[in-house]
Amino acid sequence: MLFLGSLGPTELLLILLIVIIIFGARKLPDLGKSLGDGIKNFKKSMRSAKEDEEDKTSKKSDPKNN
Repeated sequence: MLFLGSLGPTELLLILLIVIIIFGARKLPDLGKSLGDGIKNFKKSMRSAKEDEEDKTSKKSDPKNN
């Protein structure tokens, strides 16, 4: 992504226009909802994995468990 540089308003409008042409204006809300749900589930699973890893490391270093 370093070769792209920063995206300006013109580029974002062009991308939005292409997305509207490909998917149609009627399907955009469904597409956005699906994308949001996917991101939410991904963050939830990453948080869960991080908590599991922290639990494992705390159990190994806890002298009460030895």
